[in-house]
Amino acid sequence: MIIENSASSLNKKLLGFDVKNLTVNRCAINVLKGIFAVFPITLALPVDALQVKVTPINPKLGDTLSVEINVDNPDNSTNPTVASGKNTYPAFEIAPNQYRAFIPTTPLEKAGTRTVRVAGDGQVQNLAVNVLNRKFPVQRITLPPGKAGVGATEYELKRVAAFKALQTPEKYWNGVLLKPNAGRMSTTYGVRRYYNGTFAKDYYHRGLDYAGAAGSPVIAPAAGRVALVGRVSQGFRVHGNVVGIDHGQGVTSIFMHLSRINVKEGDFVKAGQQIGAVGSTGASTGPHLHWGLYVNGQSVDPTPWRTKAVN
Repeated sequence: MIIENSASSLNKKLLGFDVKNLTVNRCAINVLKGIFAVFPITLALPVDALQVKVTPINPKLGDTLSVEINVDNPDNSTNPTVASGKNTYPAFEIAPNQYRAFIPTTPLEKAGTRTVRVAGDGQVQNLAVNVLNRKFPVQRITLPPGKAGVGATEYELKRVAAFKALQTPEKYWNGVLLKPNAGRMSTTYGVRRYYNGTFAKDYYHRGLDYAGAAGSPVIAPAAGRVALVGRVSQGFRVHGNVVGIDHGQGVTSIFMHLSRINVKEGDFVKAGQQIGAVGSTGASTGPHLHWGLYVNGQSVDPTPWRTKAVN
């Protein structure tokens, strides 16, 4: 009603006539009315500048949630933010006006629907993501009386924790991750354990074990920068001789129990490059390689990363 009255008054001034007595100008008046009526509505139309896609479509515990965000505002210098629960995850640019954040899930979490909050371009979207349950293998281990196992040193724990917390903006990996050793897989990801009949609530096998022969090559599954090299002589009593590779954007790999280390901290390695050899150093009962894949500090299942590229 306000738009029509304004248009009518303006039409009279523009034309200089009383529109009630001049039917010949009705067509022109209607055109002007249409312009004034449509123009404000066009300005008021909402623009969906924030487009979000979460993969995989049917995630299960242990999977990595990939949150891809497309924005329309190229002048926005602030990256979008992604949050789930109490945690906030960095979103890194992967193409012009396109960003991605990774949300890790683990066997210690509960299956069900969780809310992913994405903010960017002045908009906020709350997405409901259903994470399916998954049955993990269970091992029952009996320890002899007084057997407490090998304890990690404070230095070891601090170095490893700092490594797993890396969130380098650059992306180094490309395509599917390679198998780091030719041996058969002896222990899968996520195995839960009972110790002397008591369930270890906070434990799950944080990686994949390969029963490679002692001295067999260990290769980098993807490109990255060597950010951790530790040795038993330095106090790495649990990890043994260990190498950690930063693949970028919150993705890291750790390789434990090595008999030999072929790289040093700061080296940039390519996918397939030998970084060490299988051994039984640290808390190990026999020669094998433990490969752990971490996303934003949490251990995730490496298997999906080996079967489908996350670019």
